[in-house]
Amino acid sequence: MDPRITVVTLGVRDLARSRQFYAGGLGWRPATGSNDDIVFFSVGTIILALYPLDALAKDAHLEVGSGFGGISLAQNVRSPAEVDAALAAAVAAGGRLLKPAQRVFWGGYSGYFADPDGYPWEVAHNPHWEVLDDGRVKLE
Repeated sequence: MDPRITVVTLGVRDLARSRQFYAGGLGWRPATGSNDDIVFFSVGTIILALYPLDALAKDAHLEVGSGFGGISLAQNVRSPAEVDAALAAAVAAGGRLLKPAQRVFWGGYSGYFADPDGYPWEVAHNPHWEVLDDGRVKLE
């Protein structure tokens, strides 16, 4: 698994309020792919995503209140095979598989693992985004 973070997802209690804070209040421009269910912002070399807390917990196969802090880290890769390989490497290194890699509702392929301290990581292939040679993700 390459040493990089491409997405930090904040599980938010009120998506409309959070969108207004970041877009309206801070003046950040939502990126292409944002909709009523999720908001993306390009922030330097990574992507900040806002996603409903309950939906994020469900997607990672975690429960709100079970120690899940409402944040996940993600690494986007170039293919479903790279998702499988990265998840296998994480488990072999002592991580815990939270959600096996699978086709997901938004058209990609992803799975989750937890590091030894329980922090959830998503490894995803998003066919709508380009992973550049340097590992950054091109949203637009």
